[in-house]
Amino acid sequence: MSRLLITESPLMIIPSLAAKIGVNEAVVLQQIHYWLGISKHVIEERTWVYNTYEEWQKQLPFWSVSTIKRTIRSLEMMGLLLSNNWNEMKIDKTKWYSIDYEKVKELEDSILERPAKPIEENAPEEEVKNTEGTTVSSSVKKEIPYAEIINYLNEITGKNFKPGSIKTREMIHARYREGFTFEEFKRVIDLKTAEWKSDPAWNRFLRPETLFGTKFESYLNQQERKKRMSEEDFNFDE
Repeated sequence: MSRLLITESPLMIIPSLAAKIGVNEAVVLQQIHYWLGISKHVIEERTWVYNTYEEWQKQLPFWSVSTIKRTIRSLEMMGLLLSNNWNEMKIDKTKWYSIDYEKVKELEDSILERPAKPIEENAPEEEVKNTEGTTVSSSVKKEIPYAEIINYLNEITGKNFKPGSIKTREMIHARYREGFTFEEFKRVIDLKTAEWKSDPAWNRFLRPETLFGTKFESYLNQQERKKRMSEEDFNFDE
């Protein structure tokens, strides 16, 4: 039997989780969950596990250290992964990790598509405080469909962008903070794909950093391009 076919402990992930947050993120989250299950480090009523990036890379040798750094940062940005420094010597920068299982439960609920409480279309936004004490609108607090947006972009353009990309998530998050919606993301994708997809020089700009950047609103408000008429569109024999 081949030594490449499950003769060691396999890495396991839930497909629906990977589709929601990204494959890399699902693998790392599952790995940290495994170690939390056997960790004895309980601090402030929460279990923690610590490793350097290089030590994580030994467990996940198919990735580079930089990929693991980006993935962990992505999980931190999503609020699923908590990090801190509980080292006795503060000069030791080894990060400690725990999972916010309440956030995971919220994610599970969204994956199962439980019906959400209806919101009146013109209802005023409630202001809330974030962890830094800054006032933000409640619209920012709602879950942002990062994976759905990127999956739609891939479907329409035929490309293969990763939902877990930190840079992509930052741009999507910025547009959501400005009040744009999932349907408006789809409209921008549709408009620019219709305009650029068949042009090799412009096709390369069908990417998150172009579509979801600072020109997002101008793209959203542009008119659909009219089809260029040719002789074939007319029947001169009539």
